[in-house]
Amino acid sequence: MRTICAVVLAFEVIVIGLAIPVAIQLGGYSPALAGGVWGGLAAAALVLAALQRFRWGFYAAWVLQAAFLASGFLVPGLAVLGVIFVGLWIAGVMLGRRTDAMKAAYAAAAESDAQANSAPNSGG
Repeated sequence: MRTICAVVLAFEVIVIGLAIPVAIQLGGYSPALAGGVWGGLAAAALVLAALQRFRWGFYAAWVLQAAFLASGFLVPGLAVLGVIFVGLWIAGVMLGRRTDAMKAAYAAAAESDAQANSAPNSGG
């Protein structure tokens, strides 16, 4: 799950970074303010992509998703992107959990097969 979530965050860095000129042109915000808000969100997404190995990094990324979605209230054109990335995040979490469960089941089956093959034959 962590890998998929990190990939979603990495793509989100690009999109949030590209939101800066959109906020300047469509939202009418100053370049300093737009760079601070959306640049800060992009930097946070980049850092959180690297920190997905920690449980708190995963939960912090949920907060980032909410913040990016909330930034859509400042620039309505970005609300669509916020909804898309929240959807991608949820899909990544669900797909990642399913993949982790399949990996765990495969590892358990491989371990039980290895134990069964290493046990001495009890037959005569």
